[in-house]
Amino acid sequence: MTTLAIPPLSPLPMAGDPAPGFIQRSPQNPRYNFDSAAGRYLVLCFLGSVADPLAQAALRAVAGRPDLFNDVHASFFGVSNDPADEAQNRVANRVPGYRFFWDFDLTAARAWRAVPDDAVPGGSSLALVRFWAVIDPTMRVIASVPFRPDGSDAAEVLALLAALPPPDRHAGFAVQAPILILPRVFEPELCRQLIALYEAEGGRESGFMRQIDGRTVGVSDKSFKSRRDCDITDRDLVAALQARFMRRVVPEIAKVHQFKATRMERYIVSCYDAAEGGHFSPHRDNTTAGTAHRRFAVSINLNDDFEGGEVSFPEYGPRSYKAPTGGAVVFSCSLLHAVSRVTRGRRYAFLPFLYDEAAARIREANARFVGDSGIGYRAATAEPQAQAPQGAAG
Repeated sequence: MTTLAIPPLSPLPMAGDPAPGFIQRSPQNPRYNFDSAAGRYLVLCFLGSVADPLAQAALRAVAGRPDLFNDVHASFFGVSNDPADEAQNRVANRVPGYRFFWDFDLTAARAWRAVPDDAVPGGSSLALVRFWAVIDPTMRVIASVPFRPDGSDAAEVLALLAALPPPDRHAGFAVQAPILILPRVFEPELCRQLIALYEAEGGRESGFMRQIDGRTVGVSDKSFKSRRDCDITDRDLVAALQARFMRRVVPEIAKVHQFKATRMERYIVSCYDAAEGGHFSPHRDNTTAGTAHRRFAVSINLNDDFEGGEVSFPEYGPRSYKAPTGGAVVFSCSLLHAVSRVTRGRRYAFLPFLYDEAAARIREANARFVGDSGIGYRAATAEPQAQAPQGAAG
């Protein structure tokens, strides 16, 4: 009988592992979500201090390859744990391709297990493992390469990166985003009725949710998102929309994902207008306490006489999707997605979120964190399938 020798797993994330996510401060962004960089190869380099000769050698090596680090094929992220790097302006972002994290509280280092759990930020003898991580467009690790005294680690990382196929073929072929395309969810007459409602009542500027100081708050930034929304308040119309979802969307989600949606959040007609640069930059729909209950997003086009405004999923390549009038794109709220800029006309859409009873209890538990004083959502008393929107911009 032959005994197989199974190699032990490294304490660091290694090939095949999901890349740990984190939010950390950078030179231009106080809350940079590393997950939002998905869709290209990423190189994350734990430098320790830029004053260290090995860190300087690593930075010289990557600085010489703007052909690789161009935000299309790959992006470089250096992680500094030394406050003097910021105070003395030792490094700076260089777009495209090169960015840094100020990880002085060790958030990123702990997430990636580069320091022990009991490591003390600012300690005089920080036990940091300095290494490179090469990450694929879907945020899974390709390789972890430790620093070496002779500097050969940088050459190895650059050679690996140069040999990789285009990001949209990182798996060896183009990968379809794990989404559902469902034509004929809404009839043309219903689509026209919803557009007429928007035209009659107008739309309000639509923001998005951010986690700030432990609370989920709505913010607005037209460079990140430009869209107007109109609330649907007529109960008969809401009931008609629910009925179509129960007959035409919920069964398909159950068939493909074995998930039974029982609740819907947000009844709105949305408008992405070319005149206002309508778009929505890459984001995920469930990254705050107030949105953690969301399971599936549904994007139903109400018209097709526009250009641009297509939904894409950067982790799975550059392909974008434009559902036919009355058709839906259905996807997990965990997927990174974007809406391209509308270049002609207006895109009208119905954009709800679906979830279940277990998620409703999560929503109730987190309701106190929404806004300045919380909201009064109650899972036991809210009507399944008929909940009014409660500040859930997204």
